[in-house]
Amino acid sequence: MSWTLILHGGAGQMTRDTVSQAQAEGARAALGRALDAGAAVLAADGAALDAVEAAVRVLEDDPHFNSGRGAALTHAGVAELDAAIMDGRDRNAGAVAGVTATRNPVSLARAVMANSPHVLLSGAGADAFSVEQGCEPATQDWLVLPERRAQLDEMLEGGGAFDVDMKYGTVGAVACDVHGHVAAATSTGGVTGKRWGRIGDSPLIGAGTYADDRAGAVSCTGSGEFFIRANVAHEICARVRLAGETLEAAVETVLAEVTALGGTGGIIVAGPKFEALWRFSTPGMYRARLDSAGGREVAVFGDE
Repeated sequence: MSWTLILHGGAGQMTRDTVSQAQAEGARAALGRALDAGAAVLAADGAALDAVEAAVRVLEDDPHFNSGRGAALTHAGVAELDAAIMDGRDRNAGAVAGVTATRNPVSLARAVMANSPHVLLSGAGADAFSVEQGCEPATQDWLVLPERRAQLDEMLEGGGAFDVDMKYGTVGAVACDVHGHVAAATSTGGVTGKRWGRIGDSPLIGAGTYADDRAGAVSCTGSGEFFIRANVAHEICARVRLAGETLEAAVETVLAEVTALGGTGGIIVAGPKFEALWRFSTPGMYRARLDSAGGREVAVFGDE
């Protein structure tokens, strides 16, 4: 009765010089709690879909990451949240973009999947759907942290991006349950200072999030525009399913393609045969994994 769970909390210039000890320790603790939440589902013979939602909800509530509470702010100073979730059993999926009043966007994405005829809802419509579905609300005062407000102000005053080191990241989870079914979920606040309703790869099925029992489950983090252009998550699964590549080879090939386009980031993958891997082209990535045999790993820096 095997299962696997892999998490990420963003990939970027995470080094011991750019990330404080307090930030690193806080992120590690949050990743550990998220592992425990997802593992509780999987160890009880639960579905991979339930496990990735449970894990991502923990990370959305933790201010060490750019998702949910503590999300990056738009140019106008608003937290606009994106999320997606996908079930590898039937490739059913749900996603939201630009939501502003929901505590856990990943659960709103699941409500879109389960209770609407659509896959992706955005903006005011997604906020209204959240109310209709009874998703737990959150005010902007709760979502927006003073630290993120200060970072936006610094960016606007300096005319550049505050977080050039990408020290705060998108969160995601992938899992394979005891039945060999896979699922993926991703959640983000996007990039600081984003304008004009910008949407990255996280809520786009096939770009930042994808799951297919025939190949694997993928969640991405990094330079969203490049992950969209390479259609990263689906491309990995397509290479496995149609070209017969291993998940490891497919991930390395597609991440190299992102690099060639000019992007950076990281990828986590869970395979239907309980493969569990991550790759990143940055100095570090908040990451964690756990399996039914008790193998547990939580890491931040690239040399770990």
